[in-house]
Amino acid sequence: MSIVMSFYASLKTLVATSSTIHVLPVKWGIGACINLEGVMKNLIVFPGIFHAFQLAFNTSAVSAPQCDFDYQNTICTSDLDLDCDSDADDVTIFIDGFGRSQFNMPCSPNGPAPVEKTGQTTSWATGDDGDIEKGAPWPNPRFNDRGNGTVVDNLTGLTWLKDANCFGQRTWNEALSDASGLADGNCELTDGSNAGDWRLPNRFELESLLDLQNINPALPSGHPFNNVVSLNYYCSSTTHRNNNSFAWALYMFDGLIGNISKGVDCEVWPVRGGH
Repeated sequence: MSIVMSFYASLKTLVATSSTIHVLPVKWGIGACINLEGVMKNLIVFPGIFHAFQLAFNTSAVSAPQCDFDYQNTICTSDLDLDCDSDADDVTIFIDGFGRSQFNMPCSPNGPAPVEKTGQTTSWATGDDGDIEKGAPWPNPRFNDRGNGTVVDNLTGLTWLKDANCFGQRTWNEALSDASGLADGNCELTDGSNAGDWRLPNRFELESLLDLQNINPALPSGHPFNNVVSLNYYCSSTTHRNNNSFAWALYMFDGLIGNISKGVDCEVWPVRGGH
């Protein structure tokens, strides 16, 4: 702790002359770009000291500045997110909303995996989900439409195809193939992605999109997706363990999770990113 406090003191001296400070998440610490007499200087605040660093200097995470050095393309861009490659203003969510200790790396894959809110706010009994509303809070905005055929979920960091019905109804094996073969130029994508970048989401990834306050579809209000099919199942890549000729699927009308034969047609909603 004395080493940490010494580091705080050094930072305080350095920041005393700074008019601008930006704090950004990186995979092995926190990057800080500080404006010292008009020159952007780069610091790394290592795990365990960002929280106090933020409080001590009353800093706030803002849009990434143009720094004079790019830490392996993980900071100083406009593309930082919850899995360390999206908006910089999500950094406080790592610390305060996602259950990770302030003495762990915000982006550490070894930290506790947060369970998000279901979105349900209506209560039918004391102590039910709508009454307590437990879970990691949703960021605002929840989704980021990139304008290139993709939508980033700021809660999970996953990137989804904006068109939720590009492929029509497909069998499970066809859905796997369609998703993995998706690339720039298809389904209105202009994101530079290549075949193999996309995949069919697993069951939990599909469920992460749900807002159980809503129906038809059971997605967050104001979501930016196109062509969402409510009255059919969306395929997941997860096989039903009791019968491997079936796969888990999500009925988007109300969020019902079921299992369907891999030979039955279902909807395809590709995703990329994640851990």
